Amino acid sequence: MELRVIDKTDEELRLEIAGEDHTFMNVIKGALLETSGVAAATYDVNPEQSGGQTDPILSVKTEPGTDPLDALADASRRVQDLSTNFTSAFEAAL
Repeated sequence: MELRVIDKTDEELRLEIAGEDHTFMNVIKGALLETSGVAAATYDVNPEQSGGQTDPILSVKTEPGTDPLDALADASRRVQDLSTNFTSAFEAAL
């Protein structure tokens, strides 16, 4: 997975996430929307309709006082924790 910041302000972030698809993007978007201080989160897998860009672009808008990179880090940690908990529950069920 390669990340490239396209645009960053105090309250907005646009980030290209190379090699990912709807599965990952929906998970991270959902976690962002549950993160305190996040006003909006979305992604686009083909922002240039001409067919040029195919890697997803994640867009995050936060409320004043919340850094979008911090919000993304919090959301990522929650996804990681959820995955770890699922793996443990799955292994215990076997």
